[in-house]
Amino acid sequence: MTKPRWFLSPSLSLSLLLPLHGLSAAQTQSQPATPHAIVLHAARLLDVKSGHVVKPGEVLVVGERIVEAGSSVTHPADAEMIDLGDRTLLPGLIDAHVHLFLHPGAEDLQTVQESVPQRTIMALLAARDDLMAGFTAERDMGTEGAGSADTAVRDAIAEGLVPGPRLRISGNAVNILGGHEDAIGFNPAQHVLPNADYANNAAELVAVMRHQFKEGADFIKIYETGPDTVRNGQFSTIYQYTEAELSAAVEEAARSGKRVAVHATGEPGTLFAARAGVASIDHANQLSDETMRLMREKRIFAVPTFTIFEYFADHAATPAQAAHEHQMLDLKVQEFRKQIAAGVPMAVGSDVGPFPHGTQAREFVLMVKYGMSPLAVIQADLLNGAKLLGWDGQIGALEPGYLADIIAVSGDPLQDISALQNVSFVMKGGVTYKK
Repeated sequence: MTKPRWFLSPSLSLSLLLPLHGLSAAQTQSQPATPHAIVLHAARLLDVKSGHVVKPGEVLVVGERIVEAGSSVTHPADAEMIDLGDRTLLPGLIDAHVHLFLHPGAEDLQTVQESVPQRTIMALLAARDDLMAGFTAERDMGTEGAGSADTAVRDAIAEGLVPGPRLRISGNAVNILGGHEDAIGFNPAQHVLPNADYANNAAELVAVMRHQFKEGADFIKIYETGPDTVRNGQFSTIYQYTEAELSAAVEEAARSGKRVAVHATGEPGTLFAARAGVASIDHANQLSDETMRLMREKRIFAVPTFTIFEYFADHAATPAQAAHEHQMLDLKVQEFRKQIAAGVPMAVGSDVGPFPHGTQAREFVLMVKYGMSPLAVIQADLLNGAKLLGWDGQIGALEPGYLADIIAVSGDPLQDISALQNVSFVMKGGVTYKK
């Protein structure tokens, strides 16, 4: 009998689902009566805002927050000392575009064949893998047909029941009938459900959004473009919602203090999104001069997601498909360099899910490879990422008062960004998960 992909082997012990320090599941659900003091020491500490590397580096953590950070901090008599040796301390990483409910394999099949409970179990394991890779905060960009199941995942992590990153979640994405994430290519008589919620005009958008907010969504993810084509070396994509429809969605989200993110790969959909005032334009393969100007003016973040494009190019089913995907990636790189030169605000998101969770630090390497400096990418991830997720002033820096989301890597990531692919220490909210 073939073991299903979601099977938990007997070797997966409960200890993998709990933080270190010998805490029980019950103990992880609430803060101790007397906050525990921890002093972290390493050869280096990265001051993300200034770009300076402090030598040596120390952080004093009390409870879930940072109290001091610098070359030397107070050492309370009862503090636990953790010496990380020849490593660099920096804030926990942020992935602004993940899919916890996806795994490698045919997306259209896994979302049909696998039940929502099964996919939720896999999402919990994916969240754990991402945390162990150093990602202490993420934005889940749609459950791909699992509805509001990510609300339960987010809340279980927040309550300390299971390990995982801090999450901003969107439930199902929103799409037009016959659009980017509809079930196209199946026998129509089977009435296969889409991987997104239908909304075909402004009124339906508002109705769907209100339903998603009721079920716990932190923000709304809308598919604005698709499918993408390349003809004679020119990129082209179809828009799905008009500027007026997107504006209605942004206005409805703002009414309750929330925001809209869009999957938008090219013009004119990207321009419609920028004019409407979305929070981020994800993928952003093609941006016109006017779109880039508006994004710079309104501080709308581009989230390039290079890793998924590289993965699809390297794992195409046929040589023809591989050639198409590599052409798409080459055009994306050209446009990305224009966006950097134009000063488009960047955040870092990998689109992990179709490729293995816990490996998405590859995104940092690719953004450096294609034109950004290591410091610029790290600042885009931590400073811009914190703003995009609505945790500005709480995460993304090692400063007094910030949440103690801290990682350590060998070497200096400013000299070699690939160091972020090998995280050896992970703390989230003052709790050590990997040491």
